[in-house]
Amino acid sequence: MEGFGSYGFPESHAASFALISYASCYIKCHFPDVFCAALLNSQPMGFYAPAQIVADARAHGVEVRPVCLSASRWDCTMEAIHGTERHAVRLGMRMVKGLAMRDAARIVVARADQPFVSVDDVWRRSGVPTEALVQLAEADAFRPSMKLERRDALWALKALRNDPLPLFAAAAQHDAETIPEMVEPEVSLVPMVEGRQVVEDYGHTGLTLRDHPMSFLREDLRRKNIVTCAEAAVQQDGKWLWTAGIVLVRQKPGSAKGVMFATIEDETGVVNVVIWPSLFERQRRVVLSASMLAVNGKIQREGDVVHLVAQRLFDFSSDLSSLGERGGAFPLQKGRGDEFSRGGGPDPRDNPKPVVPARDIFIPDLHIDTLKVKARNFQ
Repeated sequence: MEGFGSYGFPESHAASFALISYASCYIKCHFPDVFCAALLNSQPMGFYAPAQIVADARAHGVEVRPVCLSASRWDCTMEAIHGTERHAVRLGMRMVKGLAMRDAARIVVARADQPFVSVDDVWRRSGVPTEALVQLAEADAFRPSMKLERRDALWALKALRNDPLPLFAAAAQHDAETIPEMVEPEVSLVPMVEGRQVVEDYGHTGLTLRDHPMSFLREDLRRKNIVTCAEAAVQQDGKWLWTAGIVLVRQKPGSAKGVMFATIEDETGVVNVVIWPSLFERQRRVVLSASMLAVNGKIQREGDVVHLVAQRLFDFSSDLSSLGERGGAFPLQKGRGDEFSRGGGPDPRDNPKPVVPARDIFIPDLHIDTLKVKARNFQ
């Protein structure tokens, strides 16, 4: 607070921001389930990606339920938890990448009379194109209500046409029940490994309710003497160590003299990493492109704020990609707080200064030498 006080924040801006902050803190404290659902329904927005919002809500005791063909609406909704006064957050179909709102609306209307009983039933009664059902199957939306795994649902969809044949459609309408156009023998498909399920979750909804991706790599990381983020956070000041995590945020404020701040996450928590300009210039490609970053550095502790000052960085993205046993990159979705994945123009403060600069009454950055560079605690 003392450091930021030197910036001379406008009182009107500070007052309006404080009001929003107080209201947000109150809602998150007393209604964390509502807070989570509201943020997800407001995407894309803000600093954090949906995966971080959901992870934080679950860490605070909120039950989050997956996208379900028979229960989800377009928006994320609240569902009563049986036997309690609490509510769970049901992820909405808006989380499914590529799914159109009109197709989700058709599904919601079609299931109002009676629940769906099969993939063919969904297709006939909703009237949505098979492409939309494929997107839902890839997001694992058939599993909660129909107990169909991803591969089973996708296999069933391959037998469908874009439109049912007129003869079968008329017969189904007459008998008030669906009649399949052909009966196929049952096929037993090999289930996906759990790591591949996580990759598919991230690829089609931007988050997972299964185990954190880093948990599948923990045994290998232990053999390399890489500690968890939680273990790093409790080390004493000045301790040198290795840790690794998924890159959540990378920021390079114009007023920080070229210092970059990054936040990495594993299954135990987050670590704030400080990357000095010299290291950034030497390892620019690693810093800007890595989805998973291994950091060797020294712990600096100032009160409750702990950060890791990096000395060496390594790109472990290939380890992350191996989760699904495939060659593609891990489909990590980042929030708008990550300046480098979201792009944007250069910071105007980095532009060359004119030969005869205009006289400024107060330039906050002139006082940067009196401020101590601290890691940003994004928790």
